[in-house]
Amino acid sequence: MSKSQAGKPTLTEGPIAKTLFLFSLPILLGNVLQSLNGSINSIWIGKFLGEQALAATSNANIIMFLLISGIFGIAMAAVILIGQNLGAKKVDEAKKVVGTSAVFFMVLSIIVGCIGVFFSPHILSWMNTPPDAFELAVSYTRIMFAGIPFIFGYNLVMAVLRGSGDAKTPFYFLLLSACLDIILNPLLIEGIGPFPRMGISGSATATFISQLVSFVLLLVYLYRKKYFLRITKTDFHLLTLNWTIIRSLIQKGLPMGLNMIVVSVSNLILIHLVNSFGSEASAAFGVATQISSYVQMPAMAIGGAVTSMAAQNIGAGNWHRVNRITWIGVAFNVVLTGLLVICIHFFNREAVSLFLPPNGKAIDLGVHINNVTLWSFILFGIFNVVAGVVRSSGAVIVPLVVSFIALLFVRNPIAYLLGYNYGFDSIWWSFPISFFIAAALNIIYYRFGNWKKARMVSAAGAS
Repeated sequence: MSKSQAGKPTLTEGPIAKTLFLFSLPILLGNVLQSLNGSINSIWIGKFLGEQALAATSNANIIMFLLISGIFGIAMAAVILIGQNLGAKKVDEAKKVVGTSAVFFMVLSIIVGCIGVFFSPHILSWMNTPPDAFELAVSYTRIMFAGIPFIFGYNLVMAVLRGSGDAKTPFYFLLLSACLDIILNPLLIEGIGPFPRMGISGSATATFISQLVSFVLLLVYLYRKKYFLRITKTDFHLLTLNWTIIRSLIQKGLPMGLNMIVVSVSNLILIHLVNSFGSEASAAFGVATQISSYVQMPAMAIGGAVTSMAAQNIGAGNWHRVNRITWIGVAFNVVLTGLLVICIHFFNREAVSLFLPPNGKAIDLGVHINNVTLWSFILFGIFNVVAGVVRSSGAVIVPLVVSFIALLFVRNPIAYLLGYNYGFDSIWWSFPISFFIAAALNIIYYRFGNWKKARMVSAAGAS
């Protein structure tokens, strides 16, 4: 084995708690960074360009969320495939996954990017984008679609790195991208110094440039470090469309991407109900959603980390470690999410007041929403961590079905039933009820289901 291979990161050895914590920390910081990046860019757009521009970016971001949801699932399938192969010490098979994924992602990104650039007006018209924001949305969306190859490319490289046990490197280059984006946004929107004044196109261009620079520098860094899964001249034959691997990426990846879409659809249905109680209720829910997005981040990070760790250990046949990874991950989620919830409860009103006028009714509504819902995200985290382990074997359908049942068949109907019969304050009990059911169903499947028999590609291999 070469030096570069011998030095590859592994998640199949060493203390599980320490390894899981150190592996999940960069993922958590990356999630926080992306949220802050989006929030700061929204501030720049709102400050310099006003409400119409914010409406334009909101419409564009809905499209991008759907695309990223799909590619997220396929990237997670690549994480699992690579992790299982590396756990089984099949480095050559892992490289096959990298080669096929690189070609597949490149072709897919070019097709999606071209469709978006040429058909953005039609897509936005179909979405019923407000007329006063339509042209702004078209300009913004076209540039964002032009950057799709770099978004897809970065997601693939991040998947390869995480599948091999490296979460730090993606975070460093994500940090670079976010800093560039935040700095370039006001410069290109307003035309400060030598930069041209581009308006809303400047915001999209800033994102385009930051993603391009970060992606290129990440590739340069990996090749200079002689990263063991890089494609070299002798590996060019691996840059092919291996349909067995592609079929696995799609079959296993789309359900994971659909899970994000189920969450989004559920929230849209809930917003429809909340809007019926007036603008103050909508504002309170919007603020509570912002706060809860940060509360969910430990669970999301730990869920991603246990997927990579469990995949490698499943590939290595270390089922005793897989079980310990599951429950240590659950314990980390309870502690970290619980600490966040306790902190916010102590400073609930102050947290809500950061987003809302001091004397409005919306603050009281937002405080109430937090009081009822935030603790239930501990249950959400348990569901997410257990689902991450189950998915790492290739069993991706049951976690999707559980999400579908818990959110669309339990939370939303209960929210409407309580809201129409008992008023706005009662809606929020639908959160702990649905999250409890989701956690319980996933634990039952983990304990009694046949998920351990699931396979990605013929025992994680592809010929």
